[in-house]
Amino acid sequence: MAQMIFVNLPVKDLETSKGFFEKLGYGINPQFSDDRTACVVLSDTIFVMLLTEPRFKEFTKKDIADASKTTEAILALSADSREKVDELADAALAAGGFPAGETQDLGFMYGRSFQDPDHHIWEVIWMDPSAVEGEG
Repeated sequence: MAQMIFVNLPVKDLETSKGFFEKLGYGINPQFSDDRTACVVLSDTIFVMLLTEPRFKEFTKKDIADASKTTEAILALSADSREKVDELADAALAAGGFPAGETQDLGFMYGRSFQDPDHHIWEVIWMDPSAVEGEG
C-alpha cells in the first residue's frame, strides 16, 4: 500500500474552506467528514483534513497559529504542466484565495503560490521531467 499523507489544517469557517477546495475541483470524502471536519481528497494518497479551530485544538496543547500573521508551513503540490500550475493558482484566486509570493520561472521549474481562505500557503510547482531524470 502506498504511503499516504493527511495534512490537518485549522479553519475558521468550515463551509467556506470546503467550498474553496471544491471550487478547485477537489472532492470531499463524506466518510471522514462531519460538522467539524472535512476530508478534502487531493489525490489517491494526499488528503487535507479541514478542522474547525475547536476541533483542531483537541489534537494539540499548543496555540493555533494565526496564518494571516505567521507561516506555520508551506504546502507544495506538483502539477503536470506549466498550464496546470496556472489553472490551479488562477482558480484559487478566483475562489476566494489570496496571492502569496511572486511567480517563480526558472525554465526547468515553474511555480506559483496562493493562500487559502485561512491564509495557509500553497505552492503549485511544475518541474521539467528531463531535469528530474538528469539527476541521480
